[in-house]
Amino acid sequence: MKKMRVVLLLAAILALGVTGCKKKEVVEEPKEPEKKVVKEVEEEPEEPEEEMPANQNLLTGIGDLSEGAIGKRPVAVMVNNVPDAMPQYGVQEADIIFEMPVEGDATRFMAMYADYTQVPRVCAVRSCRYYFPVFSQGFDAFYVNWGIDDSVADYLASLNLDQFDGMYDGNGLFARDQSRLNAGYALEHTAYFEGTAFANVVQSQGKRLELADDKKRTAFKFNGLNEQVKPEGKDCTKVDINFGAQSSTFTYDAEKKVYLKQINGTPQIDGNTQEQLAFTNVFVLETAITVRDAVGHKDVECMGGPGFTGYYVSNGGVQKITWAKEGGMGEKSPLIFRDENGDEIRVNRGKSYIAINYSSQTTFQ
Repeated sequence: MKKMRVVLLLAAILALGVTGCKKKEVVEEPKEPEKKVVKEVEEEPEEPEEEMPANQNLLTGIGDLSEGAIGKRPVAVMVNNVPDAMPQYGVQEADIIFEMPVEGDATRFMAMYADYTQVPRVCAVRSCRYYFPVFSQGFDAFYVNWGIDDSVADYLASLNLDQFDGMYDGNGLFARDQSRLNAGYALEHTAYFEGTAFANVVQSQGKRLELADDKKRTAFKFNGLNEQVKPEGKDCTKVDINFGAQSSTFTYDAEKKVYLKQINGTPQIDGNTQEQLAFTNVFVLETAITVRDAVGHKDVECMGGPGFTGYYVSNGGVQKITWAKEGGMGEKSPLIFRDENGDEIRVNRGKSYIAINYSSQTTFQ
């Protein structure tokens, strides 16, 4: 019995020793998931759209329209442009001038004025060739001329032009410049259009003055009001356009940021203002031009398209473009200029000159 007690006592002591050596189990509290720190990205505030002046000139992008001309139709005037008719007058005030070849590869102007209430007296007014109103129709313009090419009279009638023709005028809008007659100018170089009376005449006749809804966009997609952007391309300080019997040259004035025009190497001066014609933008649009009759009248491809090359010159640079009258409205479609990626280009605000000419007849320096 005594031995049994000793054995039991030893067993108890051993059991206590084992228990004492056993490590306590550590129960870890569950960890809270790590919080990810998300940095707030501050979004740059969108630049507010530039507010355009209410009197923005749709042809130049400049806020210079008189209050009565806002939302109203422009005026397109056919102007003699041969050396014997120089100096013209009233053309320096035009917002856009188109120049295209006529018979014998002489050229003619179509001078466009955005403000129908501020058209000056314009001389020397000349006759219509069918391809000029094809372009004026894209601007919903009144069309002014003295005589037409009778062989396309039916086509012109189909355009439903609001046309004012000095051959049949009974409104006092046209006359002969007596000082030119006295100076010995040939009769065809003496006709003028009394643009200062035009607003009263169209108002008294009840002509539609408001621009059509689809013609209220600007002539071009303009750069910002205070931007003057150099086109993507090469430097260009001189443009020489050879029409055949005549040439037009533009030399860049870097100080004024305009291209000064010459005709056949001589500065082209407005006879009233005595200022040389100057343009912020010069466009040269190449197209197919052919002779269609014995008189020498031209056929001109006026609609353009993706394969029709052009050039945009401004601010000392030149950019290759394509041109087309887009929109599916035929002659009434607007004239659109695109870059080589097919995007519509942006144009500097100011006056523009647009030449429609044969291919490969222009050099850029």
